[in-house]
Amino acid sequence: MIELIIDSLTDAVLDTVKLIPFLLITYIIMEYMESRTEEKSAQLLEKSGKYGPIAGAAVGAVPQCGFSAAAASLYSGGVISIGTLLAVFLSTSDEMLPIFISEAVPAATIFRILAAKVVIGLVTGLGFDAILRRTRYKYKTEKRIHDLCEQEHCGCEEEEGGILGILKSAFVHTLHITVFILIISFFITLIVEGAGEEAIAGILTGKPVLGVFIAGIIGLIPNCAASIMITQLYLENLLSAGQMMAGLLVGAGVGLLVLFRTNRHLKENIKIAVILYGFGICWGLLIEFVGIVF
Repeated sequence: MIELIIDSLTDAVLDTVKLIPFLLITYIIMEYMESRTEEKSAQLLEKSGKYGPIAGAAVGAVPQCGFSAAAASLYSGGVISIGTLLAVFLSTSDEMLPIFISEAVPAATIFRILAAKVVIGLVTGLGFDAILRRTRYKYKTEKRIHDLCEQEHCGCEEEEGGILGILKSAFVHTLHITVFILIISFFITLIVEGAGEEAIAGILTGKPVLGVFIAGIIGLIPNCAASIMITQLYLENLLSAGQMMAGLLVGAGVGLLVLFRTNRHLKENIKIAVILYGFGICWGLLIEFVGIVF
C-alpha cells in the first residue's frame, strides 16, 4: 500500500510539473492582455471569436495536456468561446502520441487518428458556436480576467502595474492551480492504479456500444492517466476504434480540473462537461457503427 501511494504521488508530481510552463505562460499572456488592451481587446476577440475553434482544434492536437489547461483558463477569463474550448478538449491528444510513437505504431495510422480528432474538434466547435449564436444564449462577455483574479485572490488589482505586477499575478495564479491539480491528480492516480487496467479492460471487452459509454466516462477522468490507459488498451486490441476515440475525445487531460477551479460558474462547468461527454459518445458511436478503423 505504501509503495502504491509513493508511486501515485510520484506520477502526480511528474504530471503536474509538466503543466507549470504552460500555465505560467498562459497567465502571463492573460495578465498582459488585461493590462494593455482591456476593453478594446475584448471587443476584438468577441468579433473574431467564431473562428476560434479552427485554431483551437489545431493547437489541441499537440501532445501536451497543458494546452487544455491553458484553454480552460482562457475561457474562464472570457477570452475564448465555448466552441473553441470544446475544439481544444476534443482534439487534445494528451499522452496518446508519445505512446503511439514509443510502440512503433505506423505513421499513417497516427496521422489518421490525429486528423480525425482535429476535424472532429473543428466541426464540433464551429457548429456549437454557430448554434449558440442563433439562440438566446449570450457569451458571458462581462467576464474579464480581473474576475479570475478576484476569485484567486492574487492581488492583481492592488499592483501599480508594470512587468513585475504582471509576473507576480501570473505566478500566484499558476501556484494556486498547480497545487489544486497535484492534490486531485494524486487521488485519481491512486484510484486508477489501485483498480488496475485489467479490471477496467474486462468491463469494456466484448461490449461495443456499452464500451463506448464506459470509455467516455474513463476519458472524463481529469488526469493524463486516462489517455494512457485508453491508448494502451487500444494497442492491446482490448478496445475498438470507436471506443478508443470516444475515450480520447472526451479526455481533455487536466483541462476540466482547471475549468472547475478557475470558472466560478459551477452549473456552467457541469454543462460543459456533459456536452463534452455527449459529443465524444456521439462521435464514438458513429465510428463504431460505420466500422471505421485506423
